Amino acid sequence: MQNFYKKALYALLLLLLADALIACLCVYQSYPSAALMPPGGGGLYWRPVTKTDAPEGGTSTIRVIETAQRSLRFDFRLTRATTYPFVSADMLFEDGEGNAVPVDLSRFDTITFTAKCNPMNALIFALPTFDATISKAGDYLTYPSPLTFFSCNEKGTPVSLDLTRLTIPQWWYDRMHLDLSHQSYQLNQVAKFVFGVSQQTPRDRDSRVEISGVTLHGRDYRYLVALAIILVSSWCAFAFWFFRAHSRELSASLDTKLRKDLPLVAYRQLTLEPFKDKEKAAVLRFIATNYTNPDLDLDSVVAGTGANRNKVNEVLKGELGMTFTAYLKKLRLTESARLLTEAPAVTVAEVAYSVGYANVSYFNKLFKEEYGCTPKVFKTVASTAQQEQHDS
Repeated sequence: MQNFYKKALYALLLLLLADALIACLCVYQSYPSAALMPPGGGGLYWRPVTKTDAPEGGTSTIRVIETAQRSLRFDFRLTRATTYPFVSADMLFEDGEGNAVPVDLSRFDTITFTAKCNPMNALIFALPTFDATISKAGDYLTYPSPLTFFSCNEKGTPVSLDLTRLTIPQWWYDRMHLDLSHQSYQLNQVAKFVFGVSQQTPRDRDSRVEISGVTLHGRDYRYLVALAIILVSSWCAFAFWFFRAHSRELSASLDTKLRKDLPLVAYRQLTLEPFKDKEKAAVLRFIATNYTNPDLDLDSVVAGTGANRNKVNEVLKGELGMTFTAYLKKLRLTESARLLTEAPAVTVAEVAYSVGYANVSYFNKLFKEEYGCTPKVFKTVASTAQQEQHDS
């Protein structure tokens, strides 16, 4: 059994190590992220484009400053030529061939970046999303464009925005003649990111904005579900293997022990052997006949055989290599093991009483010390082994 427990320990350690590695991998994968600067991060490509209020008669200007696209830098000047002056610098998503295509960002829920502004400013972040039921491809004014506001200064402001909690402005619903109650939007068809001015942006003043470190973050619970399934399955498999292998190992161990012990305490054979030493034969026969008596002790053997204490121990030491106490315990326990194996209907208490133990708890203790398991477990293992032999 020691070898089995060593194997089980090694298997347990390997299982713990494998589960720890899988857990680290799954937890890491459950936090997907994509750095968008430079383009291509996370498999997402984009190019900078600008928009002004020129179509509405405005004279505002904007110019993107190229810096290998490791940031989105742009200079602009907002004028008062129109009621609602506007400029924006957009990150327009595209495929690997340069074609503008919406991208699926549904696995992300947060965007982070650093915003520098000179002078201090309050800007808009928006993400036009294509909706097949109302949008016209390429006409971004027909795209639902949820947005929010963020502030920035010359030193740089870290910004973190929840992509799932943006608000579609009322003017878009008025323009599209849609019900204001339909505020939902999807992140599986995002056309671009828009960084635009707000009503608080300074007018008639040269301004500069730099957006850097744009990164998307998300939470993919599928990996956690997969982790839970893997952990439960692996531990169930280990438990199934352990109990089945333990049962077989215990059965084999008990069988080996019984085969070893039975010749040693085969009292029936000893009583039939023609010992030349009649006193020796009397001692063995007396013990074999009276071992089921709970009150049997060395004095009883001495009184019943007429041999002195030294002679009794000398007989047992010479024939079996045991003291009287050890031989009596071995004899009783081996007989109890035989009864548990051959008579499955008998109870543990009945077996204990039949082999000379009036105290069932004490019998259980001695039996476990001898065979490494309780009589009840021994009985179950023996019954299972017999059933397997019968089936085979």
